[in-house]
Amino acid sequence: MFGDAEAYERFMGRWSRQLAPLLVDFAGIPDTGRVLDVGSGTGALTDSVARKRTQCELLGIDPSQEYVAFANSRNAYPVRVRFEVGDAQALRFAAGTFQSCLSLLVFNFIPDRNKALTELIRVAKPGGCIAAAVWDYGVGMRMLRSFWDAAVAVDATASKLDERHMPLCRDTELEALWKRHKLTQVTQRPLDFSMRFASFADYWEPFLLGQGPAGSYVRKLDAGNREKLRAEVQRRLELPRPDQPFSLPSRAWAVRGIVAAR
Repeated sequence: MFGDAEAYERFMGRWSRQLAPLLVDFAGIPDTGRVLDVGSGTGALTDSVARKRTQCELLGIDPSQEYVAFANSRNAYPVRVRFEVGDAQALRFAAGTFQSCLSLLVFNFIPDRNKALTELIRVAKPGGCIAAAVWDYGVGMRMLRSFWDAAVAVDATASKLDERHMPLCRDTELEALWKRHKLTQVTQRPLDFSMRFASFADYWEPFLLGQGPAGSYVRKLDAGNREKLRAEVQRRLELPRPDQPFSLPSRAWAVRGIVAAR
């Protein structure tokens, strides 16, 4: 029933569940009021807010019915939290509905990011916080950087698919977007942490699930080229043994701003 959502959880869920508390702390949202999670996916950010802000009511929206169903099926706070299908570019809510609006690892995938941010500002209360985080695909997210560097080394055509070209993933880009929309007290900073893997297989096997640009690229390779890529990734990671645990650093860029009085 939850095939793609479960695959996403295995590929990126453990990352988003470690990153989400860092975004909540950085955003500094109050412990009361309604919070909107835009692009809530499998529910990592909403769950983190619910745990850290025990008086908040939360709504997560996502365009995927499957992700919404998955998140609702694992909702540990049904009194305060719910998930529904929704589009960040066309929110159904009245102006000033939410005290805070958050988004984790989503804003760079929204087709019209300006429209989405305009909508978040509209549905937030004056004085409310709007915060988001996006991977530093070009440098800091070593799990994906190692993958794409290896992919380009064995297949030059992979360069055009490399996630380093994603929008909003470089220093100051999120900050500039927030400032263009006249949010006040805009602050950007990196969110850093390390992810531990039990083995190289623990790192590599989620790429075979077809999730995200990297997974989609792997899925299109034939067996021979997939093996070449696997070997090159392993070589670049410089692991003493493939069955030993190892850690990789990761970085996301986060931004927060306050909605001005109307």
